[in-house]
Amino acid sequence: MNPTLHPEADAEFLEAVRHYAEISPDLGGRFYDEVVALLNEACHHPQRYRLFEAPVRRILGTVFPYGVLYVAQSDRVWIVAIMHLKRRPGYWKHRLMD
Repeated sequence: MNPTLHPEADAEFLEAVRHYAEISPDLGGRFYDEVVALLNEACHHPQRYRLFEAPVRRILGTVFPYGVLYVAQSDRVWIVAIMHLKRRPGYWKHRLMD
């Protein structure tokens, strides 16, 4: 199963990669790799991670303060947000209506 990113989740992922890459290209690459690993983990084991706010599940990064919020559906893993864990809780909820 492959992830499908909400357009706003895709944009915030790219923005965060750019932010870290401006600090250091290596840092940007490490952030990108960590998030891709989280996306792959969510796709391979979509039911493993706890419900954050049903039906949304959350998987947390280990190096960067980010989490991937997703909904496990029968045909895909829908990525709702690539969320910085210290900013604006709940900002992503309107995406569930899309």
